[in-house]
Amino acid sequence: MQTLQEDYCTASWLVDHPFSAEDQIAMAAMRAIVEPNKGKLQGIAARVPFDAIMEHVAAPAGVVYEAGRVGGVSGWWCRPETARPGQAVMHIHGGWFNWGSAHAFRHLAGHIAAGVGVAAFVPDYRLAPEHPFPAAAEDVRACYFGLVEQGFSKVAITGDSAGGTLAIGLLVHLAADSAFGVEALAGGVALSPVTDLAFSGESWSTRALADPYFTQPQAAELVGSYLDGDDPADPKASPLYADLKNLAPIRVHVGNDEVLLDDSIRFVEGAVAAGVDARLDLWEGMVHGYLGGLGRLAASTETLQLISEFLNDRFARAAK
Repeated sequence: MQTLQEDYCTASWLVDHPFSAEDQIAMAAMRAIVEPNKGKLQGIAARVPFDAIMEHVAAPAGVVYEAGRVGGVSGWWCRPETARPGQAVMHIHGGWFNWGSAHAFRHLAGHIAAGVGVAAFVPDYRLAPEHPFPAAAEDVRACYFGLVEQGFSKVAITGDSAGGTLAIGLLVHLAADSAFGVEALAGGVALSPVTDLAFSGESWSTRALADPYFTQPQAAELVGSYLDGDDPADPKASPLYADLKNLAPIRVHVGNDEVLLDDSIRFVEGAVAAGVDARLDLWEGMVHGYLGGLGRLAASTETLQLISEFLNDRFARAAK
């Protein structure tokens, strides 16, 4: 059977990164730890263990953390000691719309902040099932406009997993509305976003064994609690079905061993077809959340470098 990346191997918008021998050893050790618990994180009871996993991300050097509130949404600031003024990153955390917290993701966001050289804010958007769709999207918008109101002239949006979904959703919203704050948008980065809540991607089957974390029944339950009866193909919930014209420049990173692989491939393909400056970086052998392996995985370090280069370029262009 031909693989997804073979189908798209000649696409100019896809960059395929090989699986290094160094990372093969590290990934094998990681898989041995996590695979016994595949699909077992379910419901709100999983919030504590999920946050505990994210707390293991190595802390970046030279970043100071502070609780804050932006646009009426609480969260955490991640401030590099030499952060440039007037520019910021808003990082939207993952957790299948049901889990995750700004505090648990502060180190991951701190690495992005340090790499770019600007402060990052991680909002504690409302979680399902207590607050189903579209509460999270509303909080993310409020936070973005709050940053603009606080005087940040340029803001980049990043997000991982479900946070990547919300990040792209915010970019779609801003592309369709030329109202206040749109001129501040510098660009976006999505890490393994969930772009299709209808689960129609082939990788839900072709990567079912390779993915050490998620199963479709597990994801379907979490997404169901988030949508609360809303149509999974609603463009406001699933960016894959949205009108992507005029979307800000975006970069997407995804591991080849993820059930969400096809969500990234199809989204970037659609964005490029709509005339968007978009690129997909495909990381062989990597699994969901691999950026959290900073200090242990070469692919994580290389991904962070690419994110930093892209966002710094976007900030530099926006400043001219």
